[in-house]
Amino acid sequence: MDNEVFEAMPRGGFHRIKEIRDEYVDTAILEKVTLSYVKKNMVMPLKVKDGHLLVALAGPRGIFTVNELERITGFPVKPVFAEEKEITDAINRFFDRLSGSAQEVIDGLGVNIDAISTSWEEPRDLVDLTDEAPIIKLLNSLLFKAVKDRASDIHIEPYEKEVEVRFRIDGVLYPVLTPPKTIQEALSSRVKIMAGLDIAEKRLPQDGKIRLLVAGKDVYVRVSVIPTSFGERIVLRILDRKSEIIRLDRLGLNPAQVSSLEGLLTRNSGIILVTGPTGSGKTTTLYSAIGSINSTVRNIITVEDPVEYQLKGIGQVHVNPKIGLTFAHGLRSILRQDPDVIMIGEIRDRETAEIAIQASLTGHLVLSTLHTNDTASAVTRLVDMGIEPFLVASSVSGILAQRLVRLLCPECKKSYSPAPEEIRLFKTPPSRLYAAAGCEKCFDTGYYGRSGIFEFLIPGTEMRPMILKNQDSDTLKRHALSKGMKTMADDGLDKAALGITSLDEVLRVTREDGEA
Repeated sequence: MDNEVFEAMPRGGFHRIKEIRDEYVDTAILEKVTLSYVKKNMVMPLKVKDGHLLVALAGPRGIFTVNELERITGFPVKPVFAEEKEITDAINRFFDRLSGSAQEVIDGLGVNIDAISTSWEEPRDLVDLTDEAPIIKLLNSLLFKAVKDRASDIHIEPYEKEVEVRFRIDGVLYPVLTPPKTIQEALSSRVKIMAGLDIAEKRLPQDGKIRLLVAGKDVYVRVSVIPTSFGERIVLRILDRKSEIIRLDRLGLNPAQVSSLEGLLTRNSGIILVTGPTGSGKTTTLYSAIGSINSTVRNIITVEDPVEYQLKGIGQVHVNPKIGLTFAHGLRSILRQDPDVIMIGEIRDRETAEIAIQASLTGHLVLSTLHTNDTASAVTRLVDMGIEPFLVASSVSGILAQRLVRLLCPECKKSYSPAPEEIRLFKTPPSRLYAAAGCEKCFDTGYYGRSGIFEFLIPGTEMRPMILKNQDSDTLKRHALSKGMKTMADDGLDKAALGITSLDEVLRVTREDGEA
């Protein structure tokens, strides 16, 4: 361990380590201590140097553990101080290397595989749960690995002779595990118990939620269970409740789009729509938008199904159709709360659309989403719902259509000279393009993270008469393009030319909707 990682300390005092890097930790030493012990005492054994075991302590109280650590490890201990967060992060980082993988848990399953705990009243950190029953340990391992690997969903899929577990990472499903068929019912029951569902009901779909602590992160898991011919299929959607709202300029919008959107968000009325299919990042964009205008002088209220992220200073209403709290009902109630800004999770029907548009015309800024393929289709979609064209023309301030593309891993992306058929796709031909390669950081996929590609339509004075005449979406789009609107495909090609994503990824996403 090099001396430059330590801060200078007074003569006779202990050194302070600036950061605990992986190369400073000997996992063989860690196997001699338990996770509960190091977390309780806030100590982190590092590695042996000059015959002494270096141990990071969070404060003076850790000195009292030195004699015990010397007895446990068999080495004389040399203490160094570190920030408590550094020690906690190091403990969490090495957990999966010590506790074994989900596959190892399966390999060690005994015959008593249906022993399931029924207590999950308060969220406990999965890092601490290393001595639970095998099925519990298996599910905990899957949840921990999913959070560690940045997975957005866990799919548990039963088939005739096996069960397949897949993670969705950066929008793409990857197989991670194939447990034996014999554990299917026990695993399904464990998920149901955690989500507060009826374990005896196997004929009807059920939805629930789980709140967990995973390596110190407060994680919210939405659970969906549906019956299939081979058993219950389970999907767990993972949301980090404490993740920070992404700034508008970090979503993938270009500077002109950011400036235009910020201008619309400063208005006191009008409706801004974000469109795209399920999983295209619409809700994230809405959160970023209201986060950018959130202040003590504005009353912002949302109605969502469900509330995915908690936003400080914003009133959030969770839709519950079972008791009659629909989007339309919640929206009517919100209007009695004197809001300045209203966010509606989704406009699904005529009633919700009518209330939203009336609110936007009476001094409220309204933000919502629609399921359409592009910006112009959002206009015709509202008319198809039964909204009068003159109301659409006078209320809609802007429409943002979007998709998510995977970002090339910066550690392993490789450049190449584009082929003639690739060059023809670009208005300004690039001299180099980049392709996915694959490395340890990106799990050999070549991609790490996602960003948006966008199409932003602001109906101008020339388009509003076209909307009043109920022109079709193709006509509206051609007019917008003639006025300089950039399509999602063009936005994606710009990002491919900059090496942000690959041309293959842009074509994969945009060809689904006939964009390219």
